[in-house]
Amino acid sequence: MSRSALILLTLLALLAFAGNSLLCRLALATTAIDAASFTALRLTAGALMLGLLVRQPVAAARDAGSWPSAFALFAYAAGFSFAYLDLTAATGALLLFAAVQAAMTGYGLWRGERLTLLQWCGIALASAGLVTLLLPGLAAPPPAAALLMLGAGTAWGIYSLRGRGAGDATLVTAGNFLRTLPLAALLALAATPWRSIDAAGTVYAVASGALTSGLGYALWYRALPALRATTAATVQLGVPALAALGGVLLLGERMTGRLLLAGTAILGGIALVTLTRRRAR
Repeated sequence: MSRSALILLTLLALLAFAGNSLLCRLALATTAIDAASFTALRLTAGALMLGLLVRQPVAAARDAGSWPSAFALFAYAAGFSFAYLDLTAATGALLLFAAVQAAMTGYGLWRGERLTLLQWCGIALASAGLVTLLLPGLAAPPPAAALLMLGAGTAWGIYSLRGRGAGDATLVTAGNFLRTLPLAALLALAATPWRSIDAAGTVYAVASGALTSGLGYALWYRALPALRATTAATVQLGVPALAALGGVLLLGERMTGRLLLAGTAILGGIALVTLTRRRAR
């Protein structure tokens, strides 16, 4: 793969990841669609897109995934949608990213990895940023929505850990998306009394599933083997920043001083943890 093609694939994947936050927030803040219906439509559209991309029989895709991974994927998607009822795009993306990295770093520590002093400083800095963001006050996000997004990020971290070394990542992801469909149907059924769907919300949900989820993951998995681990970790730090910029430009959200300070601390701390070489066990 040429360098220019790699850069383009990586940029498109990062824009897709940030676009998930923007599309979800846009749908739930400006249309009549409810969070359960958005989740169900997103997962269905993602499964269909990935099925087209892998060009494999349904049975092959289903066999490539697993139910524990599908449950983690569903928990991420549902928590993500319900959290964005009350979070801005920037705050949601920041909380999600912090929880993902915390889950993956915590798993490494549990497995016996040892961190350097600089990495522990990074954890302290990121934790301070998270506390700053969540402290009570006019600029603080609603606690329930924040907890939902932190839970969604933890679920995505678990999903990512389970997917490491799973072979064809796109095929495995297609299988896991396929397995989420019964769960999504149950969620939509449980939310029947509050169901509300309109054309604009449906378009945003389908775009989130097919483009920024299904196609976005496929682009990322295509680029990932050609990226160094440190490069992959570094460029992902740009996702919350892209979501924040999109929220300001496209959704009219306000960038508060607290969010800017907390975001700088969280992303700076994560950078120290992910980009500093870890000690051997």
